[in-house]
Amino acid sequence: MSATGDPADAPIRVIVADDQEIARTGLRMILDAQPDIEVVAEAGDGRRAIELARRLRPDVCLFDIRMPRCDGIEATRTLAGPDVADPMAVVVITTFDLDEYVYAALKAGARGFLLKDAGPDLLGQAIRAAARGDALIAPSITARLLSAFAGSAPSGRRVQPIEPLTDREEQILVTVARGRTNSEIADELHISLSTVKSHVASLMTKLGVRNRVEIAMWAYETDRVKG
Repeated sequence: MSATGDPADAPIRVIVADDQEIARTGLRMILDAQPDIEVVAEAGDGRRAIELARRLRPDVCLFDIRMPRCDGIEATRTLAGPDVADPMAVVVITTFDLDEYVYAALKAGARGFLLKDAGPDLLGQAIRAAARGDALIAPSITARLLSAFAGSAPSGRRVQPIEPLTDREEQILVTVARGRTNSEIADELHISLSTVKSHVASLMTKLGVRNRVEIAMWAYETDRVKG
């Protein structure tokens, strides 16, 4: 809570979970250096991360994938999976840009993922996006990862929307799947930012998905986008 008492001014509360102490320390230093983000707890394994998350109810959980006692995928599924009534915001951070576990984490409910070499700016963007209910995938690996692992499911496995997508929504779908931000989509398609947001919201409704990550997964799993 800020000095003014306005909850809107309160920092984004984050839990960091990674089995390597040096990695946790580095992430905490990067995040605590940003005025609108505060690391409230650290965990060295997934089970401890779940316990802390349930007790502290942070705005965002930042989880490594490979952790003892309970890996980042299972921790994500436990806190943010499709069957969770009040899912938390989870961002996965990993060293492995083509690791099938990352794709599994997204399916488990993660709102995005980054590589550990993403840098402070992108890390901050991902935390802020997750906190506001959006999702961020590192653009450099969006196509490579999703196209690689969407191929593991039969084409068209995803349920097709009852209401067909418009031509513009199909355009927006592809740009989202390629990791473009709303601002980049607006510039690329020469439309306003508010129009982009409206189309993204419509896509989520029609596809029955919860965020941009799931839009991207749907696009790859229905062959809208090729790697």
